[in-house]
Amino acid sequence: MFIRDYNQENEYIKAKKRVDEIKTFYKQLAVYVIINTFISTMKIRRNLLNGESFEEAFFDFGTFAVWIFWGIAIVFQALRLFGTDYFFGKEWERRKIEKFMGEEKDKRNRMLRS
Repeated sequence: MFIRDYNQENEYIKAKKRVDEIKTFYKQLAVYVIINTFISTMKIRRNLLNGESFEEAFFDFGTFAVWIFWGIAIVFQALRLFGTDYFFGKEWERRKIEKFMGEEKDKRNRMLRS
């Protein structure tokens, strides 16, 4: 009985920690979007005031530099948190295989009905 309670409590603590990490990630992602939107807006505004056209101001590398470099860190954090399996793991493979098999079955059914 004690071991089962200990295992359940240990599993709960691990799950709670994972939920907290995911929550923190989404908060950081929101901060990333908000801060970078503000920085980009200020840079574009500054460039426009310096006489650049909107295209020149918008497509200036400095406008996107922070998005890119901070974004790389966000991607690595997401990979650490969700794992590469989330993107191209066994579950992803299974879903894709089922999708393609379903598409092939639909094609065969349509051909048989025609």
